[in-house]
Amino acid sequence: MNILMQKWEFPPFDKITNEDYAPAIRSAIAEAERNIEAIATNPESPTFQNTVEALETASQRLDRISAIMMNLNECCTNEQLQAIVMELEPEMTRFSMKVMTDRRLYERVKAVASLSDLANDPEKKTLLDNTLKGFVRHGVALDGEASVRFKKNEEELSELKLRFGQNALADMNDWTLHLTDEDDLDGLPDTIRTAAAEEASARGLSGWVFTLSYPSYGPFMTYSNRRNLRERMYRAYGSIGGRGNEHDNNEVIRRIVELRAEQAALLGYHTYCDYVLEDRMVKSLTNLRRFMQELTDAVLPTAQSELNELKALAGYEPAPWDISYLSEKLRRQRYNIDSESLRYYFPLESVRNGIFSLYGRLYGLRLEEDSTIPVYHEEVKVYRVYRRDTFMGVLYLDMFPRASKRSGAWMTEFRGQYGSVRPQIQVVCNFSKPTSSAPSLLRFSEVETFMHEMGHAMHGMLSEVQYESLSGTNVKRDFVEMPSQVMENWCYEPEFLATFAHHYQTGAPLPADQVDKIRAAQNHMAGWLCLRQLNLGKTDIAFHTMDTNTPLSEKAEDVEAKAMTNLLPRVPGCCTATNFNHIFGGGYASGYYGYKWAEVLDADIFSRFKSDGIFNKETAECFRREILSRGGSDHPAILFRNFMGRDPDSKALLRRMGLAKA
Repeated sequence: MNILMQKWEFPPFDKITNEDYAPAIRSAIAEAERNIEAIATNPESPTFQNTVEALETASQRLDRISAIMMNLNECCTNEQLQAIVMELEPEMTRFSMKVMTDRRLYERVKAVASLSDLANDPEKKTLLDNTLKGFVRHGVALDGEASVRFKKNEEELSELKLRFGQNALADMNDWTLHLTDEDDLDGLPDTIRTAAAEEASARGLSGWVFTLSYPSYGPFMTYSNRRNLRERMYRAYGSIGGRGNEHDNNEVIRRIVELRAEQAALLGYHTYCDYVLEDRMVKSLTNLRRFMQELTDAVLPTAQSELNELKALAGYEPAPWDISYLSEKLRRQRYNIDSESLRYYFPLESVRNGIFSLYGRLYGLRLEEDSTIPVYHEEVKVYRVYRRDTFMGVLYLDMFPRASKRSGAWMTEFRGQYGSVRPQIQVVCNFSKPTSSAPSLLRFSEVETFMHEMGHAMHGMLSEVQYESLSGTNVKRDFVEMPSQVMENWCYEPEFLATFAHHYQTGAPLPADQVDKIRAAQNHMAGWLCLRQLNLGKTDIAFHTMDTNTPLSEKAEDVEAKAMTNLLPRVPGCCTATNFNHIFGGGYASGYYGYKWAEVLDADIFSRFKSDGIFNKETAECFRREILSRGGSDHPAILFRNFMGRDPDSKALLRRMGLAKA
């Protein structure tokens, strides 16, 4: 019998083969269709239990199997799996659309809404509201050709999103910088040289090989004294998915944008952005544009001043491939801080233990490695998580880059929490691998990344709701980044750093003066980095505010160039959009601004931790109880207010950046 159709507590990665997916997915779809039909034809009057709750669990087996397949396609894929996913994704979308456009189901849910008084049960009310809204936002009210068109568009979009990610991964893997002259390594630290030599050796080459995976690309752009080589690397990275080859994403983007615009129009919205934002904290495009412009106006003078400082340091007009390099030089000059030498105090294992201990201190969590739970790759480690003596769930950590894994860092789930069922959560990163001479040593920015993704993971792990669709990170997109971003703040606290930041060779703690320098440098290039994030959000908005009367005719790089507030000349052929998986392959379309929106919330929330004490158990318990445990069971504004006792302070982020008075 197909292993995926059997009962198992943990995904049986050691037994699953690619051949198992198609029959299992199709069998699970058939099972879910029978469940749906039983709900639709139930002769009993509609109730919350026999309709809304029944819909919540109708496709549970399909959800479990597809979570395994889709997550592995992101982090441990191959050509066969990619082809299988491409074949099955439209079938899963077709099933989903069949459910969400079934008027029999919609009428039953409407009947429940008209009869039920759930004012005193916010979780049930939220589930009912979300279910009803889901039908409407997936076109249940459309008739005839409009309904047919909407369904077909959704199927095509599901394929295009997959193709976008596959193209970007293949294009990233296709390019390398192979160096054989040691002089070309000028400026690169020994650890980076060693990693590049081992990469070359693994490919059967002499010399050194640098790739476009960030642990290779980032350090090269930061430390290489060879400006011509930095330019080659920058142009290669900047053109991922846009090189005019078989992996080019320009046409994929054009079609995604057109289809999204048409879907919004079919539902009565002017643009896709209007459609998305109606169901976000920000509520409208007008509010979003105001938010983005106010932040841009606040940080633009600082960003320009920072660029002027880099120009003065360089003695020439900086190009985009100079920014990381010059920024690091300025950091050293201003703060006497060496980002590379700091890595020696952040071996991955110590950082991981430090983060685990922090969650123990704040929330009483204990994480114990369990090597008996199956994994999909030998590098993955699994931990059982306990809160005091109560089992809370399982955490999978997958930390290193490989050709089968897309770039970036993310948290996802194989199973979410609901009722007494505990979650199975995955954190995926692309950190520097151990070498023959040293363990994995993290840059400080990678420590922040690890903290960020663990914030997402613990949002899921500490969830205590009744319904899986409302658990953990299933919240409004412009709120989901808050719990993860708030955790990054601890990285700058001396009391926390003292618990784990020790030299990997000598065991010596990170010197106090280095901690002071890290804190002093917290806002280094803050204006420039904030402007970059805002530009990414503006790019997202630009693609998703077109309507069906103005089809996208420009290349992605031209749309992007017009959207951004650029302080440097545009580099022809370079474009973020063709590798912008968040908005074209993931779920952040019209929502990338959410990182900055949530940053305002996290800055405000951490101010309470700072005031009460960063390890204050009462404050941590309040944060767990009022926000982390509640998932999406109530509106984020209510959750925020329950913790802070007031609405958000819009100036909190600017104060943290040093751009507003306390």
